[in-house]
Amino acid sequence: MNVSPWPSGKKLVHLDLKGAPPKMSYMQKLIPLIARLGADGLLLEYEDTFPYEGDVKVLQATDHPPYSREEIKSIQDVAKSNGLEIIPLVQTFGHLEFVLKHREFWELRELPCVLGTLNPHRDHSVKLVLQLVRQVLELHPDIRFLHIGADEVYFLGQGEESKHWLSMPGHDIHQLFLGHVTKVVKSIRETWPHLNLIMWDDMLRSMSCSTLKDSGLVDLVQPMLWDYSPSLDVAGTVHLLETYRSAGLSKVWAASSFKGSTDVSTCVTSTQRHVDNHLQWLQVAAALPSGIEMQGIAITGWQRYDHLSVLCELLPVAIPSLASCLETLCQGSFSKESQTKVTETLGISTVEVKDMVSKPCAASCSAYPGQRLAKLVVELSELLQSEELRFLDTNMFVKGWFTPYHRQRKIVNPLMAQQIQHQATALLTAVELKVEAVRQEMVQFFHESTAQEWIAQHVSAVLEPIRRLLEDIQVAIQEVLPPSFNF
Repeated sequence: MNVSPWPSGKKLVHLDLKGAPPKMSYMQKLIPLIARLGADGLLLEYEDTFPYEGDVKVLQATDHPPYSREEIKSIQDVAKSNGLEIIPLVQTFGHLEFVLKHREFWELRELPCVLGTLNPHRDHSVKLVLQLVRQVLELHPDIRFLHIGADEVYFLGQGEESKHWLSMPGHDIHQLFLGHVTKVVKSIRETWPHLNLIMWDDMLRSMSCSTLKDSGLVDLVQPMLWDYSPSLDVAGTVHLLETYRSAGLSKVWAASSFKGSTDVSTCVTSTQRHVDNHLQWLQVAAALPSGIEMQGIAITGWQRYDHLSVLCELLPVAIPSLASCLETLCQGSFSKESQTKVTETLGISTVEVKDMVSKPCAASCSAYPGQRLAKLVVELSELLQSEELRFLDTNMFVKGWFTPYHRQRKIVNPLMAQQIQHQATALLTAVELKVEAVRQEMVQFFHESTAQEWIAQHVSAVLEPIRRLLEDIQVAIQEVLPPSFNF
C-alpha cells in the first residue's frame, strides 16, 4: 500500500511515564534517537512521576523516585536541542486513578468503587485538576499546547449526585460531561490565554453536531481522534471528522499507536500490527474533508492500560516498531527501502523485534540504546511460553507419579521424585539465569522497582507452580523415607 506521506502538522511521540519511567541517563539517549527517527515533538504523560508539591505532593510515586524539577527541565532542554516540541498531558476527568486512589481524595470519586472518574459536581474537583495543571505548566513555561486528557470517563452519571442532576428536565449525560470539561478549559484559558488545548475525542463521538456546536468548546479545544487498530475504519473516521468540522471543531489531531495497545500484558511488540494502524491513518489523511485542519498525529506508546494495570511492552522492545511507524508516516508506505532504512538506523537485522534473536546483525552495526534488553526480553518470553515450562502438564513423571491426587495425600515413589526434582530444578535454574540477565540489563534503563515489577508480573506466575511442586515433593519424600535417610 502506498499513499501520500502524512500531510501536515506535528508527528508527536507519546511517552507514557506512569509505568517503567526511564532513568534520565536513558532519556538523554532516547530523546535524540526519537528526533533522528523523524518525530517533531513529545507528548509527555507524567502522572505520578511528576514532582507535585504542596497539597498534592502525596501523588508522587513511592515505588520509584519521581522526576525532580531539575530533571523535568533537563528533559525539555534535551528535547529543544533536538528540535522537538513538548506537549504535557494532564488528565482532568477520566483516568485519575493515580489521584483518586489516595484516601485524601476518595470523596471526589464519581462512585466509591471507581478510582478513575472524577465527580464533576464537587467544587474541589475543578480546583484539584487546575492545581495539577498549574504545577505542570509552571515547570513548562515555554509550551504552546497542553493536552487535558478527558478520555474514557467510565461510569459518569452513575453517582448519586449525577443521578440527581440527570433527573432534572433538560439534563443529559452529554451535558454533564461537557459542563465539567468546558469549566476546566475556560479556567485554563483565562490564566494561560496563549495555550492551545487538546483533548481525547472518544467521549465526543456519540454527540450530535448541534450538541457539539452548543458545547462551549468550539475555538477552545482541539479533539484528538484516537484509534490503535490495524483495521481502523477509514470511512467511519472520515465521517466523524466531517461531524467535528460541521460543529466548528475544525482543528483536529490524530492518535495512532506504536506499542501498548495489543493486549494488556503484551511483552513483545509486533511491528507489522502497528505499521498497519499507520497505513490506515494515512488513508484517513488522504481523504480529509474540506475545512479540516489536521494539526498532527500522536504516536502513542502506552506503558499501562491504566495506572493500576500490568506493565505493557518496555520502551526498548518497541523502538523498532516506533521507527517503522514514523518511517511509514514520512514515506506514505513501508516498502523494502523503508525497512532497510529502519534496520540501518537502529543497527538491527529485522524490524520485527521477535526475530532479532534468530537474525543477528553484523558485528559492525551500531545498536540502538536498549537493543540488548530487547533481545533478552524476547528470549525470556519465548522460554516462558515454551513447552518445557508446561512442566506440570507435559512431564511424564509428574503426570504418572505426582498428580494432584499424590500431592494431596503426600505420597510419592522416591525414585520418581528424584527424577522430577532433577528435571524441575534444572529447568528453574535455566530460566532464573535468563531472568537475572534481563534484570541486570533492565536496571541500566529503569529503576530497580520496574525490574522487580516486570519480573513479578511476567515471570513469577509462570515459575511459581513449578516451585510449589518442588516444595510438595520434598514434603511427600519426608513422609515415605526414614528421617536419617539422605535422599
